[in-house]
Amino acid sequence: MTEFALPLLFATVLWFVATGFVLWLDKLPSHTWPMSITLATVASGFAMAGIIATAEETSPWAAYVAFACALVLWGWHELSFLMGFVTGPNRTPCPPEARGWQRFRLAAATLIYHEVAMFACLAAMAAFTWGKANQTATLTFLLLFVMRLSAKFNIFAGVPHLSTEMMPDHMRYLASYFRIGPPRWFFLGSVTAIAGLAAWLADLALHSHGGIATGYALAFALVALAFIEHGFLVVPWQDTAIFRWAMPQTARNMAAQAQMDAPVLTPQTDTKPLAVRQNAVQ
Repeated sequence: MTEFALPLLFATVLWFVATGFVLWLDKLPSHTWPMSITLATVASGFAMAGIIATAEETSPWAAYVAFACALVLWGWHELSFLMGFVTGPNRTPCPPEARGWQRFRLAAATLIYHEVAMFACLAAMAAFTWGKANQTATLTFLLLFVMRLSAKFNIFAGVPHLSTEMMPDHMRYLASYFRIGPPRWFFLGSVTAIAGLAAWLADLALHSHGGIATGYALAFALVALAFIEHGFLVVPWQDTAIFRWAMPQTARNMAAQAQMDAPVLTPQTDTKPLAVRQNAVQ
C-alpha cells in the first residue's frame, strides 16, 4: 500500500504546486508574460525530451519523471491560454440572445486554438511513445485533456456553483459563456464515468508491479482530483480558495471590482422553471 500512497502524494503535491505556479505567473504584470512563455517553451522542450528518454524505462523513477514532464507540457498550454497567446478567434462576451447551437459555436470559438494545440501535443506524445513500455506521460496528458473537457462542457451546460475570481481580467468575457443552474444529466454521467475510471485505474495499480504500477497510481490520483474538482461545481465552496496564495491581494480586489463593474461578463443564470429546463435544448 505504501507503493500506492507515495504516487498519490507526489501527484497531488505536484498538481497543486504546478497549478498555483501557473496562476502566479499569470498574475504578474503583463510585460513579464513574453519572458514567462518563452521560458515555459524552453522547459516544455526539455520535458518532451524527458518523455522520449524515459519511454523505454519501466522503473518507478521513470514513471515519476514522465508524469512530471507531462505536467510541464500541460502547464505550458494553460499558461499560453490564460495569458491570451493561444485562445480562439472569438474574444467577445456571449450575446444575451444567443441560444443553442449559436451559443455553443461562439463558446467553442473562444478556445478552439487552445484545444487544437493540446490535441496536437497529445498526438505528438503518443507518436513518440507508441509501442514503448512507459506510457505514463501520454496517459497523464490524455486524462488531463479529457477531464478538462468534461469540466468545460459541464460549466457550459450549467452547474450550481462557479468561481471566476482567479480568471484573468482580460479573459473575463469567458464567464459570459458559463451557466449557473441545477446539475444536468451530463454532470451525472460525467461524475459516474470519472468514478468508474478511477476505480479501474486503482485496480490496475494494485495488480501491477514496478513502474507500471506507479504510472497507474499517478493516473488514478489525477482522476481522483478531477472527481473532487467536479464536486466543487455543485457544492457552495470555492475550490479556488486553496490557490489564493498565488493571487496577490491587489489582483483579487481588481478581479472582484471587474465583476461588479461588468455584469454582462458574469455567468448566465438559468431561471427557467424546472420542467422547462429539463425539456429545453440549450
